[in-house]
Amino acid sequence: MNFFQILSEIEKTDPEVFERFDSRRRVFQHMTGFGKKMTAAALPLAMGAIFNKAYGQTSSAPSVNDVLNFALKLEYLEAYFYNLGLQGDGTIFTGAGSGNTAITPAQTAFRAGFSATNLSSLNKIRTDENNHVNFLRSALGTNAIAAPAVSDFDFTGGKGGAGGPFTGVFTNPALFLAVAQSLEDTGVRAYKGGAPYLASNKDVLTAALNIHSVEARHASRLRTMRRGGATNNQASATAGAGTSASPKSWITGQDGGGASPAQTAPIYAAGSAPAYTPAGITFPAEDNVTQGATDTKPGVNLQTALASFNFPASAFSEAFDEPLDVPTVSAIAKTFVKTGVTLFG
Repeated sequence: MNFFQILSEIEKTDPEVFERFDSRRRVFQHMTGFGKKMTAAALPLAMGAIFNKAYGQTSSAPSVNDVLNFALKLEYLEAYFYNLGLQGDGTIFTGAGSGNTAITPAQTAFRAGFSATNLSSLNKIRTDENNHVNFLRSALGTNAIAAPAVSDFDFTGGKGGAGGPFTGVFTNPALFLAVAQSLEDTGVRAYKGGAPYLASNKDVLTAALNIHSVEARHASRLRTMRRGGATNNQASATAGAGTSASPKSWITGQDGGGASPAQTAPIYAAGSAPAYTPAGITFPAEDNVTQGATDTKPGVNLQTALASFNFPASAFSEAFDEPLDVPTVSAIAKTFVKTGVTLFG
């Protein structure tokens, strides 16, 4: 079967075929090396999955604006978290001018609990998240949702009540890093879940995938900070005196349920496909080792297909980020908003 010929014939009738594909569309620009990475038996399945994602969207699927506004909600969640913890009163998006960004005495004391290296990284992450909000607001223009109120959020997880599972999040550096990792890991999966619905707009898709990659780097850096400890001044922490072997700088399996399994396990578990989900798109858990499935054919179990290499299942799950659907992401995000707030439904 000549896949290059198939692509050529489709392109004659659909010149924009390459822009219809999901976040892996660039694979077609590197097809010469494709055979080195996949067996011949696996190739038809992988191609089928990509074509289904390109042409399988239903009329009830979310619009580009819907996807971007949901991304904006998540970026507000992250930005408010870092702003309230590190600098200002959170009114950067709702106050007059640029809001109050002065570092409070309480924040000064909290920031002292991080090494200079880690604090520099956190300040960079905070700036990135604020920039993501501003970019999405600019891209959406008058279609952007209004900035939520600072009072809508409760990052203790108490939903406005006392005794939330993350009480002390803005006084305990280790807990702050744990919640930050949870938010970033959620964002990575959410962006991947939304990417197929942006395929009609090349520029927006590219920008969203760039943000996705930044979120992934944030998550990796936060995991490194947690592994080494908040006061570790090394840019890269490895297991040794005063450090831990976990978490790794990437998700392994279902990550043991995350930083606080009772609340964070859904971040790494399987999602649930809404009715509008295009054929061939699923939302498996992060311990998934099967790739390339379509709506009519099973995928390839990489652990089985490459059994001769004796790689553990974790090696295959670590190689892929899995997407997550809007309802599941919304349920996770509701952990950090007060009861009655409808930001996430």
